[in-house]
Amino acid sequence: MAKQLPILDAAAGGGCHSHGSPEIGQPLTIAMGGSVDASAARTGPERQRHPDWIKAKLPTGANYTELKGLVKGQTLNTVCEEAMCPNIGECWEQRTATVMILGDTCTRACGFCAVKTGRPEWNDDDEPRRVAQAVAVMGLEHCVVTSVCRDDLPDGGASVFAETIRQMRRTSPAMGVEVLIPDYLEADLRTVMQAGPDILNHNVETVERLQKPVRKRARYDRSLQVLAEAKAMALDIAGRPGTVHTKSSIMVGLGETREELSQTFRDLRDVDCDILTLGQYLRPSTRHLPVERYVHPDEFEEMKAEGLALGFKHVESGPLVRSSYHARDQVPEESRRNRDARTAALAANGLPTN
Repeated sequence: MAKQLPILDAAAGGGCHSHGSPEIGQPLTIAMGGSVDASAARTGPERQRHPDWIKAKLPTGANYTELKGLVKGQTLNTVCEEAMCPNIGECWEQRTATVMILGDTCTRACGFCAVKTGRPEWNDDDEPRRVAQAVAVMGLEHCVVTSVCRDDLPDGGASVFAETIRQMRRTSPAMGVEVLIPDYLEADLRTVMQAGPDILNHNVETVERLQKPVRKRARYDRSLQVLAEAKAMALDIAGRPGTVHTKSSIMVGLGETREELSQTFRDLRDVDCDILTLGQYLRPSTRHLPVERYVHPDEFEEMKAEGLALGFKHVESGPLVRSSYHARDQVPEESRRNRDARTAALAANGLPTN
């Protein structure tokens, strides 16, 4: 186990709970099997104190303003906005964004997520083309596409993911394409894999013990199966390894232990997951799960070293890291070579690369 590092427990009275025994009348923390207390959420303070190392850049700059206008003009949804990502200013100023397809309303109600939940009304067969056109105008080198969960659709939206990838290949053939998908399996997963993403991302989000309070309808073993099947399908479709890399993300500070995190790292490597991202959970509102503790940046560095020693090709680890943070820089060398080969082939045939 790693050495003990300085941590900051969530501030008492800020809608969060300490690791000690709960006071009379206080709800149990999720680490002790409890959940969010709705009445306390309505009456508690709106904000809690973050440690000094939790600092995000304000969303400013010419690129940020231009990209915001483009996203609005193309009527696109981005997880950067919907999930209130703290890195939106930094990423958009660098002209990178994560597009969210299939509408902005999720059929699930995970305890950590700021995306709204309800009965989706999305019905836009032209969305894949519009997304591809908008991304082409952005001139991105690497694009991440994610979605809300759509349990109301027969295939969960897998066919829309696939068509979005194909449209992007037409309009931006040299661009790296990463998809962050729900827990598709079997035929639905194969639909996505046959479209040929460069990186297939599916997040376990937290350790096995905390799956139920954090992710509600998702399952730990199912998420591992998604990553394992994606690798097997990529090999079956392409006939050679290394054509598609897999990726997963973990939030820390929800009550997990370092031993549990280490076991999750090993479980991900056991299904040959290539890329791991680790970041601090930040409570979107008092209606969401409480922060159990704030993890010190030094511990993030230790976890990064641990992950690399286990064989991950890349580990992005830090308090404000999110699944798509610095996604362009996380691409393994094999994917870069595949992208460069596509670019060279297009140029040799006198075709535009973007």
